This record gives sequence, C-alpha cells and structure tokens, in this order.
Amino acid sequence: QVQLEESGGGSVQAGGSLRLSCVASGSIFSINAMRWYRQAPGKQRDLVAAITSGGSTNYADSVNGRFTISSDNAKKTVYLQMSSLKPEDTAVYYCNVDIRRVGFTRTYWGQGTQVTVSS
Repeated sequence: QVQLEESGGGSVQAGGSLRLSCVASGSIFSINAMRWYRQAPGKQRDLVAAITSGGSTNYADSVNGRFTISSDNAKKTVYLQMSSLKPEDTAVYYCNVDIRRVGFTRTYWGQGTQVTVSS
C-alpha cells in the first residue's frame, strides 16, 4: 500500500507565508512526478505546481513568483512554499504523486490540507 500524508496547512493573514509538506510512504519503487492541486469551495480542482523527478518545475500563472515547489527524493517528500498569500489562495490543497511500484505506475492523492487566507 501507498500513503500520502500532508501537513502544514492553516490560517494566515494576507501577505503571510505557509509551507506545505507531503510525505509518501509504503511500497514505492520510485517517484516520477509530484504535484500540488487546490480546490476552493464550489470550484474545480486546479493544478498549482508540479515537479518532475529531474527537478523541472511548472506553476499556474496565478501563483508564479509567489509559490515554490521542491522535493526531497530521498525522503519521498514534496514541499510547497507559499509566500505573499492572498485571500483567493484559500482552498484545500492536495498533493498528487506518480508512484512506480513493482510492475505498474499509479497516481495517488493525499487527503488534503486546508489553507485559509484572511484579508
């Protein structure tokens, strides 16, 4: 089995910072890519940032320059450093990881962590 455990969410005032973490555990051969998505109430789940096993990154336009995704492959962990937070960043944030196991590759989701930004 594979589990993704997220942490680091919370409440912050506009302009503040938060750092999210997502740790993968279980029967893992390797990790191909790691992503963060977010979903605000009544809206679809959108990609926020992604990082490949080689370290290439991409960001949604709305967070580019404010958020930084990084990973520690040895710890099977992906981070999302969020700075200059805005009320519109309020959402549940989910990590999403492509994990290669023996014989197959599958995408897994974390349980989500709430981020609330007040004005």
